[in-house]
Amino acid sequence: MYYLGPLPLHAYGLALAVGILVAARVAERRWVARGHPATEFADLVTWVVVAGIVGARLYHVVSDFQLFTGDPWKIVAIWQGGLSIWGAVAGGGVAVAVLARRRNLDAGDLVDSIAPAVALGQAIGRWGNWFNQEIFGTPTRLPWGLEIDRAHRPPGYEQFATFHPMFLYESLYALIVFVVLVWMERRFRLVKGQVCAAYVGLYTAGRFVFENMRIDLAHTIGPLRLNAWFSLFAFATGWSWFLYLGRRGRAVLAMGSAERDRPHRSAT
Repeated sequence: MYYLGPLPLHAYGLALAVGILVAARVAERRWVARGHPATEFADLVTWVVVAGIVGARLYHVVSDFQLFTGDPWKIVAIWQGGLSIWGAVAGGGVAVAVLARRRNLDAGDLVDSIAPAVALGQAIGRWGNWFNQEIFGTPTRLPWGLEIDRAHRPPGYEQFATFHPMFLYESLYALIVFVVLVWMERRFRLVKGQVCAAYVGLYTAGRFVFENMRIDLAHTIGPLRLNAWFSLFAFATGWSWFLYLGRRGRAVLAMGSAERDRPHRSAT
């Protein structure tokens, strides 16, 4: 924790705030580049961010309820960590859907503007986990191994001092996802919504790997952690959505070409 005069500043919250601010700025610029006024995005970004944070916390509380049974006030202590990307995407997605409908905004352009920005925000915000000594994997002696205090080591790993920095791996991967998404939309002729669908498919592919490298306590279903199963489901959903949008987009273009080529007769 740091202090700005008498005000306490939590490093986790600061990293998260920087990630959110950068993501909001990038998303706004992408929205404007698509021909929309900046005021439209500015009017909804606060609601989307708040909904994302609430969703992120709710998912964590529900999926790890045992951490809060003895002290329910810990539910609001988000500066101690515990914000799930799944809940953030769900909460923010609901806000985007509702606001786009109520304000008659282009939902396809909106989600495509936001998705790469979210990946970039994740790359920055994940560094908050470094300050809280969380999100790490199996023990390692590699030079970039993360040193974890004994109090934060999972049971059975007390004798190890350095661990794989999963937060760093995910941060770098999220940055790669951002670059790939920007490259894809410049290289290929994508239809509205495909950038967002590709984000879901790409991010969850990496997240599945990272989840299986973590050693912190988590709920499991069969051989996999709960979030690993969710990653598989989201991966399949994202790429199915991507393919569906591509096929539907080509069908619409083909129908448009047929209409243009069809001979027209003047009314008599």
